[in-house]
Amino acid sequence: MRPDSPPVESADRVLRLLDMLRSSGSVSVSEAAGHLGVAPSTAHRLLNTLTFREYAVQDHLRRYRIGPAFWKDRERSPALSGLRLAARPALEYARDQTGETVQVMVLRGGDIQFLDGLESPHVLRVAMRRGDTMPAFTSAGGKALLSRLPNQELEELYRSGVPDWPTAKIHSLSTLKRRMTRIRHDGYATNVEETEQGVVGVGIAVVNYIGRPLAGLTTATPSIRFNRTDVPRHVEVLRAAAARLEARLARSPGPETSE
Repeated sequence: MRPDSPPVESADRVLRLLDMLRSSGSVSVSEAAGHLGVAPSTAHRLLNTLTFREYAVQDHLRRYRIGPAFWKDRERSPALSGLRLAARPALEYARDQTGETVQVMVLRGGDIQFLDGLESPHVLRVAMRRGDTMPAFTSAGGKALLSRLPNQELEELYRSGVPDWPTAKIHSLSTLKRRMTRIRHDGYATNVEETEQGVVGVGIAVVNYIGRPLAGLTTATPSIRFNRTDVPRHVEVLRAAAARLEARLARSPGPETSE
């Protein structure tokens, strides 16, 4: 006969918390505390224990999600060559819909590396980059990627300080964190002549199944042609392109490699 109460209450709370994570997708400390009927400090300790054992992860919004311990076979990053190939349809869609140069990039520490892109058909256009690197906080796509990291990871990335860049508008870790808070709220990032003079960018993060950043997608427009009213349309197109790329990567995961 089933007992009226669990033999080990603490273990039961952990299992109930895992069930909640799996059914809800993400939970906050206060939501976990309410579900378990415990103090927030107790819920926080339980969530930290799950995080330590990789049964949970904390995302950029400080909410907890199912961690890679449940999906060891799926927690893979696509090889750069595979990502480049998978991104091409998304890039074509974004270029055709916006008429501007579009690019895909990945994080490399505190920098981004441009993997591929397609140029605008306009005579006046931004040239695509491939293989170039620059500080992530200068690029719209780089900012979108950084915004998907918790502040603790940002502090680790820039523990030696925010590096100099000729056209950068972010010069300190505190400014970077404030900017990331806004980008997390908006769900997209922009740069106005921060990578180089005369270029305006809009960026969206491509993420995996637990919300970790895989790549950034951006539009790059000559500032002389750019209008602030274009931002919502670029964001809508990039979100649709990112969703296509995420779905494609989810269908064909590859081994973690680098180039």
